[in-house]
Amino acid sequence: MNQTLLVELLTEELPPKALAKLGEAFASGIAAGLMSRGFLEADSVATSYATPRRLAVSISNVRAMSPDKSIREKVLPVSVALNAEGQPAAPLLKKLAALAQTAGTGEIRPQDLERAPDGKADSFFYTYTARGSALQGGLQAALEDAVAKLPIPKVMSYQRPDGSTVQFVRPAHKLIALHGADIVPVTLLGLQAGRTTLGHRFLAAGELQIANANAYADVLQSQGKIIPGVTQRKEKIRAALLEKAGGDAVLMPEALLDEVTALVEWPVVYACNFEETFLSVPQECLILTMQTNQKYFALTDAGGRLRSRFLIVSNLDTANPAHIIGGNERVVRPRLSDAKFFFEQDKKKKLADRVPGLASVVYHNKLGTQGQRTDRVKALANKIALLLGNDSALAERGALLAKADLLTDMVGEFPELQGIMGTYYARHDGEHEEVAQAISEHYQPRFAGDALPATATGTAVALADKLETLVGIWGIGLQPTGDKDPFALRRHALGILRMLVEKRLPLSIDKLLTATATLFEGNPNFKDQKTDITAFLFDRLRGLLRERGFAQNEIEAVVAQNPDHLDNIVERLDAVKAFAALPEAESLAAANKRITNILKKTAAATGAVQQNLLQEQAEQGLFTAIEKLKPQVDAAFAGGDFTGTLKSLAHLRDNVDAFFNDVMVMAEDEQLRNNRIALLSNLHGMMNRVADISKLAA
Repeated sequence: MNQTLLVELLTEELPPKALAKLGEAFASGIAAGLMSRGFLEADSVATSYATPRRLAVSISNVRAMSPDKSIREKVLPVSVALNAEGQPAAPLLKKLAALAQTAGTGEIRPQDLERAPDGKADSFFYTYTARGSALQGGLQAALEDAVAKLPIPKVMSYQRPDGSTVQFVRPAHKLIALHGADIVPVTLLGLQAGRTTLGHRFLAAGELQIANANAYADVLQSQGKIIPGVTQRKEKIRAALLEKAGGDAVLMPEALLDEVTALVEWPVVYACNFEETFLSVPQECLILTMQTNQKYFALTDAGGRLRSRFLIVSNLDTANPAHIIGGNERVVRPRLSDAKFFFEQDKKKKLADRVPGLASVVYHNKLGTQGQRTDRVKALANKIALLLGNDSALAERGALLAKADLLTDMVGEFPELQGIMGTYYARHDGEHEEVAQAISEHYQPRFAGDALPATATGTAVALADKLETLVGIWGIGLQPTGDKDPFALRRHALGILRMLVEKRLPLSIDKLLTATATLFEGNPNFKDQKTDITAFLFDRLRGLLRERGFAQNEIEAVVAQNPDHLDNIVERLDAVKAFAALPEAESLAAANKRITNILKKTAAATGAVQQNLLQEQAEQGLFTAIEKLKPQVDAAFAGGDFTGTLKSLAHLRDNVDAFFNDVMVMAEDEQLRNNRIALLSNLHGMMNRVADISKLAA
C-alpha cells in the first residue's frame, strides 16, 4: 500500500553555511535512491526539511514493496555454451546453476534459453521475473548512499554510547523512518529508527511522538515550536524584518538571510539600538561589522543613511525580550568601538604616505610587489586617459593611491572594504574628488551586473588595473583552465569588455594589450600572450552579447571579424538584426558565403575591375549596380549608419542572383577569370564592411 515516507536525522547543531545544501542533498539523495529501486510513483513528491539540528525528507506515494520486474539476462555466447557436438558445455551448466540461484526459479534447463544475436554473434538469453523487495531494504540502501554522498564541509569522528566510533558532520542522536504510521526498521550511524524527535531546546518540553508521516511538519510547528522548512523560515524572517523596520529600509543580503535562517528554529525579530556617536564612522564599516560578526540587520533611512537602530533574529520568543535586546546591544558595542578606533587611527596617516609600504607587499613572486604593480597601473592609466582625452594627472594620482588602503587597519580587519575605505581616507586627505572616487571605482565592476566606474578617472584606472592583471597573470602561465580561475581573469575580462562596450570607449584592443605587455619588459617570467588573450576576450564578448539578447549568428557576423574597437559594436549588431529581417537577406547571405569560399580558393589579383573585360550582361549589370550603390554605402558607413549600410545591399540581390545564374566565374580565360574574381572581391568588401553577413546563411 502506498503511503507517505518520512525520514529524519536529529543531530547536534549543523554548520549554518552548509545547512541548505545538506538538506537538499539529503532529501534528493534518498528520493533518487528509492526511485532507482522502484519504490516511487511518477507523481511522488519529495519535500526537504532542514533546521539547525535536523535533516529530513517527506516523500509522498511511496510503495511498501517494489514491483516485480522482468529481467532478460545474457547467459553465454553460443560458441562457448555448446561443445563441438552441439551439446551443453560445462561452462553453460555451471552458469545455469548460478543463475537459478540468483533468479530463484529452480532448475534452469538449456531448452529454457532463448537464442538470439547480441550484436556480434548468437548468444543464449534467459528471461525471468524478479520479485519485488520490501521498503526496508530499499530505504536502507538509499539512506546509506545518500548520507555517503552528502556535501559535508568537514567530517568529525565521535563515539556512540556503545563505544563504537562514527563519522558524520555532527553527532547524530535520533533517527525517524515512518511509512505512514509504521516504523521502517532501518539503521544509520549506529541509530535504530523510531518515531520520536525533539522540539525547540527551550520552547518545547520533552520528546515529540510522530504518529504518522503526514503529521510531521504540523507536530514540529504546533508542539515543537520549530518551522522545519528552510524556505518557510526564511520568508517568515524576511516578513518580520520588514514589519519591524517600519519606515526604514532593511539591509538584508540573501547570504545573511540564508545564514540566519540556518541558525534559528523559531525566528523572532527584535529591534536594538547603538549610540549615535558611532555614526561618524563610515557606514560601510558599521554595516559590515554588524553583518559579518554579529549576523545583525542594519537599517537605513529614506536617503540611504545608516540608522542607529538595528534588527536581530532571535531563536527565543518571549513576552519580555529586554534581556535579549540588552545583551545584543552590549555585544555589538565593542565591535563598533573597534571600527571607530581603526577609522580614527587610519586617518592619522595620509594614503600617499602609505604608498612606499606597498614595496614590501608581495603581489606575485613572478610579478613583483604591489609597489611595482602600482607603477605599471599608473603608467597604463596615464596612457588610457590621454587616449580618451581626459586628465592624465588625475588618472596617475588615482592609480598611485588605488591600493594604499590595503595597508590600513580597517582594511586589514575587513578586506571587503578595500577601495571603499580608500575613498574615505582620500577625501579626508583633501585629494581631488575624482581621485578619491577612482580608488573605489577601480574595482568595478566587482561582479556580474555591478555598476561601471562613473568618473573618467575611475574608468581609466579600472581599465588599467584589469588589463595589468589579465595580461600579467596570463603572461606567467596562470590562465584559467576548466572551472579554475584563481585570479578571476574571466571577471577582469568581462569588466574590460563592459567598459569598452557600455561606455563606448574608442580604444583599440590590440593597442591596449600591446601597451600593457610592454609594462612587463625585462621580466624573465613573463611571455606576451596577446593572441591567446584576444581570443579569450572575444569568447567572453560572445557570452556578454548573448546575455543582451542577440542571436548566435548575429553575434558571429560581427565578432568573427575580430573588431579592434567595441564602441560601436551594439550599433553593428542592431544593423545585422535589421538586415536579417529583410526578405533579401537570406539570398545575399548565401551569395556572400559562396563568394567567401571562391576567394579563399584563389590567389588571383583582386584589384580594379576592367570594364572592357565584362562580357556577360549579368556581370555588366552587377558592376553597374555596385558602382551606382557604392557612394551611398560609403556615405552611410562613414556616418555610422550601419543599418543603412546593410539595408542598401538589398538593392543588389537581383544582380547578384543573375550573376551566379549566368556567369561562369572560373572561366578558362585567365583574364576573364581574374576580372570576375576582382568584381566579386569588390562586392565582398562592400557587403562585409559592417559584419560578415555570410554568417547569417543557413
